[in-house]
Amino acid sequence: MASVSIPENTTALLLDIEGTTTPITFVKDILFPYIKDHLEEYLSAHWEEDECKQDVHLLKKQVEEDLRLHRACAQHSLDQSGHTDEEKAIREVVDNVLWQMASDRKSTALKQLQGHMWRAAYAAGRIKGEVYQDVVPSIRRWRRQGLKVYIYSSGSVEAQKLLFGYSVEGDVLDLFDGHFDTNIGTKVESKSYVRIAERMGCPPEEIMFLTDVTREAKAAEDAGVNVAVVVRPGNMELTEEERSHYNLITTFSQLEVNGSA
Repeated sequence: MASVSIPENTTALLLDIEGTTTPITFVKDILFPYIKDHLEEYLSAHWEEDECKQDVHLLKKQVEEDLRLHRACAQHSLDQSGHTDEEKAIREVVDNVLWQMASDRKSTALKQLQGHMWRAAYAAGRIKGEVYQDVVPSIRRWRRQGLKVYIYSSGSVEAQKLLFGYSVEGDVLDLFDGHFDTNIGTKVESKSYVRIAERMGCPPEEIMFLTDVTREAKAAEDAGVNVAVVVRPGNMELTEEERSHYNLITTFSQLEVNGSA
């Protein structure tokens, strides 16, 4: 593919993670299986700690809310304090978490527990954040050319910082000027990109967003943000219409400031 020029008035690049900086398989094949394989062990080790108690409390609240709103939920209610049998209580939390993950729930309670488990795994060296080889050199080049670089992902800001703080390239958090997650809005809503521009302190027209998901690209475009769609192995296939509409890149090194190498 030919190189793509970053528009001349651009002051900031906004990067998606999954399928853009990082293989989609990292989340699916490394992060999620880690939770499933180590959940019981983690809960047993941290059960009496305040952070773990808070995580279980949030999960319990989620079940109560699901029942109140007649939403599908795991069969067991969670009661951390009412059990004399700690093993049984832990088993119920495990069942609940595995059920949520199998249902592709994205509850705050689930994300919080996962985030705490991943933090411990990264810190212990059990997991390293994967980034494509072209990512770090390209971001360094863009920064030298005066651009700011931000991350916008549906994964929490804490999870983003873990991935880049404990990456295969080492700690590369200094490459980013800021992080956004769905607290600012979902990635398929154009208002989210308007809010991000406000936080950055620049008009949407000065931002270029890189993503592999065309629904997100359209939302950004509708907000006035410039877009390039990233085509990586394993990413969703694009239609002919999408291919002709969007600037496409297969590597960050194709993205050039004002057409300069």
